[in-house]
Amino acid sequence: MNETALLNNRYQLIEPLGTGGMAQVFRARDLMLERFVAVKVLRSDYSSDSEFQARFRQEAKAAANLSHPNIVTVHDFGFDQGYLYLIMEHVPGTNLKTMIENLGKLNPDDALPLIVQACAGLGYAHRAGLVHCDVKPHNMLVSPDQRLKVTDFGIARAIASIHPDEQSDVIWGSPLYFSPEQAAGQAPSPASDVYSLGVVMYELMTGRPPFVAKTAEKLAQLHREANPTPPSQYNPAINPELEQIILKVLAKEPSARYRTADQLGRVLMNFGAARHSPAVGLSEPQSQSQPLPKPVAAPARTPQIVRPAPRPAANPTPAPVGISPAETVEDELLDFDWISVLLGLLVLASVGGLIPFWMYIYYQWVSPIP
Repeated sequence: MNETALLNNRYQLIEPLGTGGMAQVFRARDLMLERFVAVKVLRSDYSSDSEFQARFRQEAKAAANLSHPNIVTVHDFGFDQGYLYLIMEHVPGTNLKTMIENLGKLNPDDALPLIVQACAGLGYAHRAGLVHCDVKPHNMLVSPDQRLKVTDFGIARAIASIHPDEQSDVIWGSPLYFSPEQAAGQAPSPASDVYSLGVVMYELMTGRPPFVAKTAEKLAQLHREANPTPPSQYNPAINPELEQIILKVLAKEPSARYRTADQLGRVLMNFGAARHSPAVGLSEPQSQSQPLPKPVAAPARTPQIVRPAPRPAANPTPAPVGISPAETVEDELLDFDWISVLLGLLVLASVGGLIPFWMYIYYQWVSPIP
Protein backbone atom coordinates (compact mmCIF):
# COMPACT_ATOMS: atom_id res chain seq x y z
CA MET A 1 0.00 0.00 0.00
CA ASN A 2 1.12 3.54 -0.77
CA GLU A 3 2.73 5.19 2.25
CA THR A 4 0.72 8.36 1.67
CA ALA A 5 -2.64 6.61 1.35
CA LEU A 6 -5.65 7.93 3.19
CA LEU A 7 -7.81 5.20 4.75
CA ASN A 8 -11.51 5.84 5.25
CA ASN A 9 -10.89 9.55 4.63
CA ARG A 10 -9.53 9.74 8.15
CA TYR A 11 -6.21 7.95 8.70
CA GLN A 12 -3.27 9.49 6.85
CA LEU A 13 -0.36 7.04 6.50
CA ILE A 14 2.98 8.71 7.26
CA GLU A 15 5.76 6.10 7.33
CA PRO A 16 6.16 2.32 7.58
CA LEU A 17 7.12 0.92 10.97
CA GLY A 18 7.54 -2.74 10.09
CA THR A 19 6.51 -5.58 7.84
CA GLY A 20 5.56 -9.14 8.75
CA GLY A 21 4.17 -12.23 7.09
CA MET A 22 0.58 -11.14 7.71
CA ALA A 23 0.55 -7.36 7.56
CA GLN A 24 2.42 -4.10 7.28
CA VAL A 25 2.39 -1.51 10.06
CA PHE A 26 2.40 2.23 9.44
CA ARG A 27 2.68 5.28 11.61
CA ALA A 28 -0.33 7.41 10.76
CA ARG A 29 -2.31 10.43 11.87
CA ASP A 30 -5.95 10.39 12.84
CA LEU A 31 -7.22 13.53 11.10
CA MET A 32 -10.47 13.55 13.06
CA LEU A 33 -9.01 13.30 16.59
CA GLU A 34 -5.66 14.84 15.60
CA ARG A 35 -3.44 12.20 17.14
CA PHE A 36 -0.83 9.73 15.97
CA VAL A 37 -1.86 6.09 15.68
CA ALA A 38 -0.46 2.81 14.39
CA VAL A 39 -2.22 1.24 11.41
CA LYS A 40 -1.85 -2.46 10.66
CA VAL A 41 -2.81 -3.17 7.04
CA LEU A 42 -3.31 -6.85 6.27
CA ARG A 43 -2.11 -8.47 3.08
CA SER A 44 -4.45 -8.30 0.12
CA ASP A 45 -4.86 -12.09 -0.16
CA TYR A 46 -6.18 -12.18 3.42
CA SER A 47 -8.30 -9.07 2.96
CA SER A 48 -10.08 -10.47 -0.08
CA ASP A 49 -11.23 -13.64 1.70
CA SER A 50 -14.84 -13.19 2.87
CA GLU A 51 -14.53 -15.84 5.60
CA PHE A 52 -11.43 -14.17 6.94
CA GLN A 53 -13.11 -10.74 6.86
CA ALA A 54 -15.90 -12.00 9.09
CA ARG A 55 -13.52 -13.69 11.52
CA PHE A 56 -11.20 -10.68 11.54
CA ARG A 57 -14.05 -8.35 12.50
CA GLN A 58 -15.04 -10.74 15.27
CA GLU A 59 -11.50 -10.90 16.66
CA ALA A 60 -11.02 -7.13 16.29
CA LYS A 61 -14.17 -6.45 18.31
CA ALA A 62 -12.96 -8.77 21.07
CA ALA A 63 -9.51 -7.13 21.08
CA ALA A 64 -11.07 -3.64 21.18
CA ASN A 65 -12.82 -4.58 24.44
CA LEU A 66 -9.49 -5.21 26.15
CA SER A 67 -8.44 -2.25 28.26
CA HIS A 68 -5.22 -2.81 30.16
CA PRO A 69 -1.98 -0.81 30.57
CA ASN A 70 0.03 -3.76 29.21
CA ILE A 71 -2.11 -4.30 26.10
CA VAL A 72 -2.01 -2.13 22.98
CA THR A 73 -5.42 -0.47 22.70
CA VAL A 74 -7.43 -1.10 19.53
CA HIS A 75 -9.24 2.07 18.46
CA ASP A 76 -10.90 1.08 15.18
CA PHE A 77 -10.91 -1.36 12.29
CA GLY A 78 -12.32 -1.34 8.78
CA PHE A 79 -12.02 -2.20 5.09
CA ASP A 80 -10.94 0.30 2.47
CA GLN A 81 -9.25 0.23 -0.95
CA GLY A 82 -9.30 -3.58 -0.88
CA TYR A 83 -7.46 -3.85 2.46
CA LEU A 84 -8.50 -4.76 5.97
CA TYR A 85 -6.89 -2.48 8.53
CA LEU A 86 -6.64 -2.17 12.30
CA ILE A 87 -6.16 1.14 14.10
CA MET A 88 -4.18 0.90 17.35
CA GLU A 89 -2.51 3.24 19.81
CA HIS A 90 0.95 4.29 18.74
CA VAL A 91 3.59 3.06 21.19
CA PRO A 92 6.96 4.83 20.79
CA GLY A 93 10.00 2.66 21.24
CA THR A 94 10.82 -0.75 19.85
CA ASN A 95 9.69 -4.34 20.06
CA LEU A 96 11.25 -6.89 22.37
CA LYS A 97 12.82 -8.85 19.50
CA THR A 98 14.78 -5.83 18.34
CA MET A 99 15.87 -5.20 21.93
CA ILE A 100 17.21 -8.76 22.20
CA GLU A 101 19.06 -8.42 18.90
CA ASN A 102 20.64 -5.12 19.99
CA LEU A 103 21.43 -5.95 23.64
CA GLY A 104 21.84 -9.71 23.61
CA LYS A 105 20.89 -11.57 26.75
CA LEU A 106 19.57 -9.57 29.70
CA ASN A 107 20.30 -10.30 33.33
CA PRO A 108 17.29 -11.50 35.36
CA ASP A 109 16.91 -8.18 37.20
CA ASP A 110 16.27 -6.41 33.87
CA ALA A 111 14.33 -9.20 32.18
CA LEU A 112 11.87 -10.15 34.93
CA PRO A 113 10.03 -6.77 35.10
CA LEU A 114 9.34 -7.00 31.36
CA ILE A 115 8.07 -10.58 31.56
CA VAL A 116 5.87 -9.74 34.57
CA GLN A 117 4.25 -6.96 32.51
CA ALA A 118 3.64 -9.38 29.65
CA CYS A 119 2.06 -11.79 32.13
CA ALA A 120 -0.22 -9.02 33.37
CA GLY A 121 -1.47 -8.19 29.88
CA LEU A 122 -1.91 -11.81 28.78
CA GLY A 123 -3.47 -12.75 32.12
CA TYR A 124 -6.07 -10.01 31.70
CA ALA A 125 -6.92 -11.36 28.24
CA HIS A 126 -7.15 -14.91 29.59
CA ARG A 127 -9.63 -13.77 32.23
CA ALA A 128 -11.67 -12.20 29.42
CA GLY A 129 -11.70 -15.53 27.58
CA LEU A 130 -9.18 -14.61 24.87
CA VAL A 131 -6.10 -16.57 23.85
CA HIS A 132 -3.40 -14.68 21.95
CA CYS A 133 -2.19 -17.69 19.88
CA ASP A 134 0.94 -15.91 18.63
CA VAL A 135 2.96 -14.78 21.65
CA LYS A 136 6.45 -13.76 20.53
CA PRO A 137 8.85 -10.87 21.22
CA HIS A 138 7.87 -9.22 17.93
CA ASN A 139 4.39 -8.68 19.42
CA MET A 140 5.67 -7.04 22.60
CA LEU A 141 6.32 -3.31 22.33
CA VAL A 142 8.62 -1.61 24.84
CA SER A 143 8.42 2.14 25.33
CA PRO A 144 11.40 4.28 26.41
CA ASP A 145 10.16 4.19 30.03
CA GLN A 146 10.25 0.35 29.94
CA ARG A 147 6.48 -0.07 29.73
CA LEU A 148 5.70 -3.28 27.84
CA LYS A 149 2.50 -3.71 25.82
CA VAL A 150 1.29 -6.85 24.06
CA THR A 151 -0.25 -6.44 20.62
CA ASP A 152 -1.90 -8.46 17.81
CA PHE A 153 -4.53 -10.29 19.84
CA GLY A 154 -6.60 -12.67 17.73
CA ILE A 155 -5.04 -11.99 14.33
CA ALA A 156 -3.31 -15.37 14.16
CA ARG A 157 -6.52 -17.09 15.24
CA ALA A 158 -8.47 -15.23 12.56
CA ILE A 159 -6.00 -16.36 9.92
CA ALA A 160 -6.27 -19.94 11.17
CA SER A 161 -9.97 -19.84 10.29
CA ILE A 162 -9.17 -19.70 6.57
CA HIS A 163 -7.66 -23.19 6.35
CA PRO A 164 -7.95 -24.80 9.79
CA ASP A 165 -6.48 -28.08 8.53
CA GLU A 166 -3.30 -26.41 7.28
CA GLN A 167 -0.23 -26.22 9.50
CA SER A 168 2.33 -23.55 8.71
CA ASP A 169 4.19 -20.76 10.40
CA VAL A 170 1.43 -18.33 9.43
CA ILE A 171 -1.51 -20.43 10.53
CA TRP A 172 -0.21 -21.69 13.84
CA GLY A 173 1.96 -18.79 14.92
CA SER A 174 5.72 -18.48 14.73
CA PRO A 175 7.52 -21.86 14.81
CA LEU A 176 10.19 -20.56 17.19
CA TYR A 177 7.59 -19.75 19.84
CA PHE A 178 4.53 -21.94 19.41
CA SER A 179 3.61 -24.57 21.98
CA PRO A 180 3.82 -28.37 21.51
CA GLU A 181 0.04 -28.61 21.18
CA GLN A 182 0.03 -25.89 18.51
CA ALA A 183 2.86 -27.73 16.75
CA ALA A 184 0.67 -30.85 16.79
CA GLY A 185 -2.22 -28.95 15.21
CA GLN A 186 -4.36 -28.76 18.37
CA ALA A 187 -6.38 -25.76 19.49
CA PRO A 188 -4.39 -23.32 21.64
CA SER A 189 -5.31 -22.54 25.24
CA PRO A 190 -4.08 -20.10 27.90
CA ALA A 191 -1.42 -22.69 28.75
CA SER A 192 -0.23 -22.40 25.13
CA ASP A 193 0.34 -18.68 25.60
CA VAL A 194 2.21 -19.48 28.82
CA TYR A 195 4.54 -21.85 26.94
CA SER A 196 5.23 -19.25 24.25
CA LEU A 197 5.89 -16.69 26.98
CA GLY A 198 8.38 -19.16 28.47
CA VAL A 199 10.19 -19.31 25.13
CA VAL A 200 10.34 -15.50 25.12
CA MET A 201 11.65 -15.50 28.70
CA TYR A 202 14.30 -18.10 27.79
CA GLU A 203 15.46 -16.05 24.79
CA LEU A 204 15.42 -12.79 26.73
CA MET A 205 17.79 -14.16 29.40
CA THR A 206 20.03 -16.32 27.20
CA GLY A 207 20.07 -14.40 23.92
CA ARG A 208 18.75 -17.41 21.98
CA PRO A 209 15.51 -19.42 21.78
CA PRO A 210 15.47 -22.90 23.35
CA PHE A 211 15.07 -24.65 19.98
CA VAL A 212 16.64 -23.73 16.65
CA ALA A 213 16.18 -25.56 13.34
CA LYS A 214 16.22 -24.83 9.63
CA THR A 215 12.63 -25.84 8.92
CA ALA A 216 9.27 -25.34 10.60
CA GLU A 217 8.71 -29.11 10.62
CA LYS A 218 11.92 -29.71 12.56
CA LEU A 219 11.06 -26.94 15.00
CA ALA A 220 7.64 -28.46 15.56
CA GLN A 221 9.29 -31.80 16.35
CA LEU A 222 11.69 -30.20 18.81
CA HIS A 223 8.86 -28.43 20.62
CA ARG A 224 6.96 -31.71 20.91
CA GLU A 225 9.81 -34.05 21.85
CA ALA A 226 13.10 -32.36 22.83
CA ASN A 227 14.07 -30.99 26.23
CA PRO A 228 15.61 -27.49 26.24
CA THR A 229 19.16 -26.91 27.37
CA PRO A 230 19.13 -25.55 30.95
CA PRO A 231 19.28 -21.76 30.52
CA SER A 232 21.92 -21.35 33.23
CA GLN A 233 24.44 -22.88 30.81
CA TYR A 234 24.08 -19.77 28.64
CA ASN A 235 23.64 -17.28 31.47
CA PRO A 236 25.18 -18.14 34.87
CA ALA A 237 23.19 -15.29 36.46
CA ILE A 238 20.10 -17.53 36.27
CA ASN A 239 19.96 -19.24 39.66
CA PRO A 240 18.44 -22.73 40.21
CA GLU A 241 15.10 -21.36 41.45
CA LEU A 242 14.57 -19.21 38.35
CA GLU A 243 15.77 -22.00 36.09
CA GLN A 244 13.20 -24.34 37.61
CA ILE A 245 10.45 -21.80 36.86
CA ILE A 246 11.56 -21.46 33.22
CA LEU A 247 11.75 -25.21 32.68
CA LYS A 248 8.31 -25.69 34.24
CA VAL A 249 6.86 -23.15 31.82
CA LEU A 250 8.43 -25.11 28.94
CA ALA A 251 6.88 -28.43 29.98
CA LYS A 252 5.47 -30.47 27.09
CA GLU A 253 2.15 -31.18 28.77
CA PRO A 254 -0.09 -28.14 29.33
CA SER A 255 -1.17 -29.51 32.72
CA ALA A 256 2.47 -29.47 33.91
CA ARG A 257 2.84 -25.72 33.26
CA TYR A 258 1.36 -22.74 35.02
CA ARG A 259 -2.25 -22.66 33.89
CA THR A 260 -2.51 -18.95 33.07
CA ALA A 261 -0.22 -15.99 32.59
CA ASP A 262 -1.58 -14.53 35.83
CA GLN A 263 -0.29 -17.51 37.77
CA LEU A 264 3.14 -17.28 36.14
CA GLY A 265 3.25 -13.55 36.88
CA ARG A 266 2.56 -14.12 40.58
CA VAL A 267 5.30 -16.75 40.75
CA LEU A 268 7.81 -14.39 39.11
CA MET A 269 6.84 -11.48 41.39
CA ASN A 270 7.27 -13.66 44.48
CA PHE A 271 10.63 -14.82 43.17
CA GLY A 272 11.73 -11.24 42.53
CA ALA A 273 10.61 -10.13 46.00
CA ALA A 274 12.50 -13.00 47.66
CA ARG A 275 15.55 -12.29 45.50
CA HIS A 276 15.84 -8.70 46.73
CA SER A 277 14.67 -9.14 50.33
CA PRO A 278 17.28 -9.11 53.15
CA ALA A 279 18.14 -12.23 55.10
CA VAL A 280 15.43 -13.23 57.56
CA GLY A 281 16.13 -14.11 61.20
CA LEU A 282 18.07 -11.14 62.61
CA SER A 283 16.26 -8.13 63.98
CA GLU A 284 19.26 -5.80 63.74
CA PRO A 285 22.12 -6.28 61.28
CA GLN A 286 24.71 -4.65 63.53
CA SER A 287 24.27 -7.34 66.16
CA GLN A 288 25.81 -9.87 63.76
CA SER A 289 29.25 -8.31 63.75
CA GLN A 290 29.19 -6.83 67.26
CA PRO A 291 28.29 -9.30 70.05
CA LEU A 292 26.58 -8.04 73.15
CA PRO A 293 29.05 -6.52 75.64
CA LYS A 294 29.93 -8.69 78.61
CA PRO A 295 29.22 -7.24 82.07
CA VAL A 296 32.32 -5.74 83.69
CA ALA A 297 33.01 -6.69 87.30
CA ALA A 298 32.83 -3.76 89.71
CA PRO A 299 35.98 -2.87 91.73
CA ALA A 300 36.26 -4.01 95.35
CA ARG A 301 34.43 -1.66 97.72
CA THR A 302 32.08 -1.61 100.65
CA PRO A 303 29.91 -4.72 100.65
CA GLN A 304 26.42 -4.08 99.35
CA ILE A 305 23.26 -6.13 99.29
CA VAL A 306 23.10 -7.76 95.90
CA ARG A 307 20.33 -10.06 94.73
CA PRO A 308 21.54 -13.58 94.12
CA ALA A 309 22.19 -14.58 90.54
CA PRO A 310 19.94 -17.32 89.17
CA ARG A 311 21.36 -20.80 89.41
CA PRO A 312 22.80 -21.85 86.02
CA ALA A 313 21.31 -24.83 84.23
CA ALA A 314 23.13 -28.12 84.04
CA ASN A 315 23.86 -27.59 80.35
CA PRO A 316 23.78 -23.88 79.79
CA THR A 317 22.72 -22.82 76.33
CA PRO A 318 24.71 -19.93 74.83
CA ALA A 319 22.81 -16.75 74.20
CA PRO A 320 21.48 -16.61 70.66
CA VAL A 321 23.30 -14.32 68.29
CA GLY A 322 21.37 -11.36 67.00
CA ILE A 323 19.27 -10.41 70.07
CA SER A 324 18.62 -6.71 69.98
CA PRO A 325 19.61 -4.40 72.91
CA ALA A 326 15.93 -3.60 73.46
CA GLU A 327 15.18 -7.29 74.00
CA THR A 328 18.10 -7.54 76.45
CA VAL A 329 16.84 -4.58 78.52
CA GLU A 330 13.35 -6.06 78.55
CA ASP A 331 14.69 -9.39 79.85
CA GLU A 332 16.62 -7.62 82.63
CA LEU A 333 13.55 -5.64 83.70
CA LEU A 334 11.52 -8.80 83.93
CA ASP A 335 14.23 -10.69 85.85
CA PHE A 336 13.65 -9.30 89.43
CA ASP A 337 13.27 -10.89 92.91
CA TRP A 338 9.90 -12.65 92.85
CA ILE A 339 10.29 -13.80 96.52
CA SER A 340 10.35 -10.21 97.77
CA VAL A 341 7.30 -9.39 95.72
CA LEU A 342 5.36 -12.35 97.13
CA LEU A 343 6.27 -11.39 100.72
CA GLY A 344 5.13 -7.83 100.13
CA LEU A 345 1.81 -9.02 98.73
CA LEU A 346 1.36 -11.31 101.77
CA VAL A 347 1.91 -8.40 104.22
CA LEU A 348 -0.51 -6.21 102.29
CA ALA A 349 -3.16 -8.92 102.38
CA SER A 350 -2.66 -9.41 106.14
CA VAL A 351 -3.04 -5.72 106.92
CA GLY A 352 -6.09 -5.47 104.70
CA GLY A 353 -7.67 -8.46 106.45
CA LEU A 354 -7.47 -6.76 109.92
CA ILE A 355 -9.72 -3.88 108.91
CA PRO A 356 -13.00 -5.84 109.11
CA PHE A 357 -11.91 -7.30 112.53
CA TRP A 358 -11.34 -3.85 114.11
CA MET A 359 -14.66 -2.61 112.71
CA TYR A 360 -16.42 -5.57 114.40
CA ILE A 361 -14.75 -4.79 117.78
CA TYR A 362 -15.75 -1.19 117.51
CA TYR A 363 -19.44 -1.85 116.97
CA GLN A 364 -19.53 -4.55 119.70
CA TRP A 365 -17.79 -2.69 122.60
CA VAL A 366 -18.27 0.93 121.93
CA SER A 367 -21.69 2.13 123.06
CA PRO A 368 -23.52 4.32 120.57
CA ILE A 369 -23.90 7.98 121.48
CA PRO A 370 -27.49 8.73 122.78
